[in-house]
Parts: sequence; C-alpha cells; structure tokens
Amino acid sequence: MVKLTLPDESIREFPEGITGLGLAEDISKSLAKKVVAIEVNGDQWDLTREIGQDARVRLITRDEPEGVEIIRHDTAHVLAEAVQELFPGTQVTIGPNIENGFFYDFARDEPFSTDDFEKIEKRMAEIVDRDEPITREVWDRNEAIEHFKSIGETYKAEIIEDLPENETITVYRQGNWKDLCRGPHLPSTGRLGKAFKLTKLAGAYWRGDSNNAQLQRIYGTAWASEKDLKKHLQMLEEAEKRDHRKLGREMNLFHFQEEGPGSIFWHPHGWTLFQSLISYMRDQQAKAGYEEINTPDVMDKSLWEKSGHWEKFGENMYTSVTPDERTFCLKPMNCPGHVQVFKHGLKSYRELPLKFAEFGKVHRYEPSGALHGMMRVRHFTQDDAHIFCTEDQITEECVTVTNLILSIYRDFGFEDVRLKFSDRPEKRVGSDAIWDRAEAALKTAIEATGLEYELNPGEGAFYGPKIEFVLRDAIGRDWQCGTVQVDFNLPGRLGAFYIGEDGEKHEPVMIHRALFGSLERFLGILIEHHAGRFPLWLAPLQCVVATITSDADDYAHQVVEELKRFGLKAEADIRNEKINYKVREHSLAKVPALLVVGKREAEERTVAIRRLGSKDQIVLPLAEAAQSLAEEALPPQARRVQAAAAE
Repeated sequence: MVKLTLPDESIREFPEGITGLGLAEDISKSLAKKVVAIEVNGDQWDLTREIGQDARVRLITRDEPEGVEIIRHDTAHVLAEAVQELFPGTQVTIGPNIENGFFYDFARDEPFSTDDFEKIEKRMAEIVDRDEPITREVWDRNEAIEHFKSIGETYKAEIIEDLPENETITVYRQGNWKDLCRGPHLPSTGRLGKAFKLTKLAGAYWRGDSNNAQLQRIYGTAWASEKDLKKHLQMLEEAEKRDHRKLGREMNLFHFQEEGPGSIFWHPHGWTLFQSLISYMRDQQAKAGYEEINTPDVMDKSLWEKSGHWEKFGENMYTSVTPDERTFCLKPMNCPGHVQVFKHGLKSYRELPLKFAEFGKVHRYEPSGALHGMMRVRHFTQDDAHIFCTEDQITEECVTVTNLILSIYRDFGFEDVRLKFSDRPEKRVGSDAIWDRAEAALKTAIEATGLEYELNPGEGAFYGPKIEFVLRDAIGRDWQCGTVQVDFNLPGRLGAFYIGEDGEKHEPVMIHRALFGSLERFLGILIEHHAGRFPLWLAPLQCVVATITSDADDYAHQVVEELKRFGLKAEADIRNEKINYKVREHSLAKVPALLVVGKREAEERTVAIRRLGSKDQIVLPLAEAAQSLAEEALPPQARRVQAAAAE
C-alpha cells in the first residue's frame, strides 16, 4: 500500500500502482473530469503514471494556471501532428508554451500561409475527436537518436545529442505520432477540448542563431474553456485597435525606419508627450529629495569590466575602437556612471542617503526579430536613480520608493499593480553571504509596505535582488515596469566608500530604482492603456480650434492665443475643408477638445466645445472656456497642491 498526502494534510491509502486519475476518481467523478495532471513530491506527472511509494500529491485541474499550461503544451503537440499529417515531409523542432499560448517551429521548404490555418485547425479538431491515447515512454539515448534520424527528424536527434548524458529520454506517443518531450500530458487528445486558435506566423532561426537554418513558427493560443478563449480573442481584437504603432501614426507622434532599427524618430507632438513624462518625473523626484545628474553616453570598456556588466552584457553592448586603440562602449545602463559621481569628493555618513537621478540614454543590442515598436528597442531613456545609503537605511528607503512608485502609477491611471520579489539568479556577482544580507534587507522592506507580493525565484539582477512592479492595463494585460534593487556588490567593485561615524571607510549600499523603467516603453504602454485618449493634462495636443468658414480665421488665432495664455497646448485649423471632415480627422488624432468657431462665435466671442467621442457640444464664452479647460489640464501633482492649499 502507498500513502498519499493531499494538500489539506488528509491521507489516503491505495495499492501500489495507483495513478493520478485513479486518485481523482476516488475523490469524485466531477474532479476526475477536470483534472489534467498530478504533482508528486513537487514534480508534475501524467495522470496515467503509476505511483509506487508514499508521496505528497496535488491534483492539477484544467482551470488552474498550471493546468492551462499543460493544455497549451498538449495543443502544441496536436498542432504538430496535424501539420505533419497535412504537409508530409515537414520536420518538427521545438514547441514551447509562451505567455497566453504556445508556438511550434517547423522546417519546411514551402512557406506556410495564414490561409492554411483553417485547414490545420480543422485537422486539430479531428485529432481531438479521435481521442488518441497519449502514453509516456522512456527510451535509450542512442536508440532515440538513431530512431529520429531514421525518420528524417534531424532536429530532434540534435536536441537529444545535446542533452546531458544522464538525462532521461522520454518520448510521448499520441496515436501513431510521437515527439520527444518531458511532459506531462493529458491521458488522451479527447480530454483537450477545442478551445484553441492559431494566431500568427513568423520566421525563426534554429536555436535563435542567425547562422542556422530558418524555420517557420506558427503561434497559437489555448484555454481551459471556449468562454476563456472567446474572452482572450476579444482582448486581442481590442489590443489590435490600441496598438501604439497604429495610434502613433494616426496621432502623428513618431515613426520607425530601417536606417535606425530599434530607435524612435519623434515628431513634434510625440516629443511634447515624451517631455511631459520627464517634466512630471522631475517634479516628483525633486520633491522626493533626488538630485539630477548626467553621465557620459560613451565610457571606456575597462569600467564595464570592473562593474561586471561586460561579462554579463558584453554581447549586447555597442563598442567602438578609437585610433589610439582604446575600446569604448555605449552605456547599456547608468549605474557605473552614478558611482563615479558618488566617488568624486569624500562622502560622510551624515550625507546619506544620497539620491542621484538621471534621464539617461542607454543602448542595448537586441536581435532584429525581437524588436517591437516602442516596447522593445535598442536605444531608450531610463528614469534611473540610485540611492547611496547605509545598511540601516535600506528598509525605510525601499518603502519610500515603493510608495512613490505606486503614487505615480495612480496618476497615470494604473490602479491594479502587483509586486514581485525576485531573488538571486544563477549567474551573479558577489558572495552568497552578501546575497543573504541583500535579500533579507529587501524582503524586510517589501513586507514593511504591508502590500501583497509574489515570489519570482531566480529573476534578480546579476548584482542584487529586486522588487518588480507589474501594471495591469485597461484590457487586462500585465506589464513589468518599475524596479527597486538592493546592491551590496557594485559600490565595492568600483571602489566607492563613505566615512562612517567611527571615522573608518565603509562601502555604501546602492539601491537601484526605476519608476517608469524605459520611458519609451512606458509611453507605448500608456498609449495602449488609454487607447490614445489621454486625459487632458497629458495629451500632447490638448485643443484644436477649427473654423467653419474663413470669416472666423482671425478669431480662431485669437482663441489659440488665449488658450496658450492659460498654459494649454493648442493649434488652429483654418483649412478650407468642411467642418465634418475636420472633426473626423481630429477625432482620429485623438485630440481631447475641439473648439469650433464660425461667424457667430467670432461676433459673440464664444466657442462651441466638442469633446472627443461625444457628438454633443457646449457653447461657452471664450474666457470661461479657457479657464475651465486650464483647470482640467492641471497635472495631478499641481491638483494636489491646489487641493491642499484650499483646505
């Protein structure tokens, strides 16, 4: 008999050879229908795998996150089987899960088309209906290599050859089709359901190396139910409407071109919006006690070697060898430069914490295939800051930064923010003892906020643990933006110290802090969150004064000047076009307020205000309209000051 301990600490006894499915059926028939896998002593197993000894177990159902991941993995296998049935001679390579879905890379001479998706999905549904048994088999390493070579699956053979010698080789058989895989998988394809959809095609290099063969990647999504799939597809449809690249064109904010891959060409309104972020942040940082500095974009390679960045990021750094044979690097981050400013002049413990902030331009090489509008670029601006402090000051400073970050996100319309605690990664600098201190200090800080957080194991920076701030946008997508990182390593590596109360030299602790992270990326997130319909205080163009007839041209310019006198960003549209055409055009450009003027408005010194998304308009005297719009356009921090003064 074996004893299985369930999550509620209850124990059930079964004969040796009990399976996860058998356990589920013993508990309830409804559970047996929902279960997709079993966790045995922390490892996920197939439901049909026999349990031969006492164990702690947990049944995984299809509506749990881990269950959905298994469904997606099975769907990738069904996709691969369907493709090989429909397109003989196609080789399968890898098919992992990704966020909200999966992909599978195929080697095929002829290109796929999205027109093939309907046919592939139909065959996938047939495979589900066939209810093919899925079984796990353990193979001899050499036999597995020879087998896959013999059937023309050279990529699978290469994967096995590169696995460690002691790796268990498992193959999953799905009807007459099989694939190299660790699992777990469902007992049969019939339990998968049909809540899946193929979404897009892309090119991909084998193992991500451009020197290797190019493959074809088919992306898909899969969910626990048709309802969840429908909800996700609606979100994708909404996301397409909100795509910052599309809105950027319509709003005339920026563009990209091949001569500057991964870099943004800002147009006047886009640059105004970008500068609004910086202006807002400058104001917030000044109130929080930060001093703004600026450090060189290009510095000698030796500095990056000392800091540890060259070893970690060298392949992603842009370098240049000068005529005097020195190697310089475009900075990928601002931290080493800030340490140099701290080191300039003797520092006392009385000066700590010392807070340096910089809107620093950084450069990181990203593969062409990874670039994605403003979300993934090669050249961007970090709202970077570093707090140099004593070990005793860590908790207070981290709590203060966390509260600042959350306050800022609220100002931009993000109320749903999650915190993650990321501890030491496999590749890191510094001793375990230093990491123990850094992690303990940061964990104390995050717990002192009283906020909930989740663990994100192994995802810390190479020099220290971090808190990540994840925003949930208007259509339910998560974006990791701000970070707080405690660093006991970098100051010492670069020779930074302060004179303590005891008159001796001490290494400062360095807290790395980013609020927006990349300003470019945050702006892309903002555009999509608001669907381009910015609140008046943030809009790059707040008002357009549009004329009905040429009789009002002079008055339109007077209105613009009055609006500007109140601090509003306004322009006149006196083109010889019908007013309905102007309304449509400025609505497409997401201008928040359209002030329509004709002969009557000019005579009465009034304006007809039409707000974005509304067909109604309100007629107000010019002075009253300007005053009302100016009050609405006050930035949140100014509004708070005004409210405090009124109390």
